[in-house]
Amino acid sequence: MDAAELRQMQAPIKERYKTDPKAALITLKAKGSTDSEGIACKVETGRAIAMAGLHPGTGGSGLELCSGDMLLEALVACAGVTLKSVATAIEVPLKTGNVYAEGDLDFRGTLGINKETPVGFAEIRLRFEVDTSAPQDKLDLLLKLTERYCVVYQTIKNGPKVSVSMQRM
Repeated sequence: MDAAELRQMQAPIKERYKTDPKAALITLKAKGSTDSEGIACKVETGRAIAMAGLHPGTGGSGLELCSGDMLLEALVACAGVTLKSVATAIEVPLKTGNVYAEGDLDFRGTLGINKETPVGFAEIRLRFEVDTSAPQDKLDLLLKLTERYCVVYQTIKNGPKVSVSMQRM
């Protein structure tokens, strides 16, 4: 796909959202079930069922997916798709590329060992490696726009309002 094809594909969508801003508002949903053996949760991904469980560093077997890994994988996936889309739109030829995400956390927090230790990632690093002949100013623009338009990156960076509730079934 080249820049013209991308613009052609997105033009009617963008026009619809300009004329009807409410059409651009969607709610993404995820669902999981704790109806399984062991300490695990079945998550419906839309394509398959993923079994998430405890990380081995907290007592898990390592056979189930770690939710922290899944968060980083979602970041990598979104950043990679955004990078490719932006590169196409601004005509930066990418021969190949890799996207890496690393996150540091201290399991003492989630295990309740130390109440002063935060629960969750203390730092997340996102890194791109690209093989391209584009000049540095175009790469700088590519990075800036990828950061700006990556949904998962912006969500993590800006920390949206989150609410939690519980009810009986």
